Amino acid sequence: MSTIVLNSQTRNDQGKGASRRLRREGQIPGILYGSGEPVNLSVNANELYKAELVEGFFSSKLALNVDGQETTVIIKDLQRHPFKPLILHADFQRVDDSKKIKIQVPLNFVNFGRSAAAKASAKFAVEAQTVEILCLPTALPEALDVDLTNIELGQIAHLSDITLPEGVEIVALRRGEDHDQGIGYCYSPRGAKK
Repeated sequence: MSTIVLNSQTRNDQGKGASRRLRREGQIPGILYGSGEPVNLSVNANELYKAELVEGFFSSKLALNVDGQETTVIIKDLQRHPFKPLILHADFQRVDDSKKIKIQVPLNFVNFGRSAAAKASAKFAVEAQTVEILCLPTALPEALDVDLTNIELGQIAHLSDITLPEGVEIVALRRGEDHDQGIGYCYSPRGAKK
């Protein structure tokens, strides 16, 4: 995937009124934090909306152009309007390739159609769409695969069943085996022949 570039400018005005003015001008208020001083920003709204449509946007490194200077960042949070399709505020975090980051990445459940359970008309219910990982920015995956080839009827898929690339850890599993929560399960639908 090519790197997504977002253009932004530093801003001095703060508060609700200033944020409303920015949004009327096609800008979204934001903040850049991490190593160094936090910087208040305004980001081009159209660029951010288009970038958000790219698969892997929330789990990828982005290039944030701040007043002409490029900084590598990740999205930490997007605050949205409660019912309109609007982004109200964006939080960016600077990325240092030598320091590990915590980030949510999507889960891809693959190969269920190849399992014996699927051939016996079983279904798979997904309970978790994302998982929090810890890794160096250079090892950041766009998504993690959960291979369901060998899943059986009645079996629960856990965090420990996720195939992890080298250098990637699941934050919950670092806390011990008690935190190996379920991320989905295989079941027989009602009325299915047994």
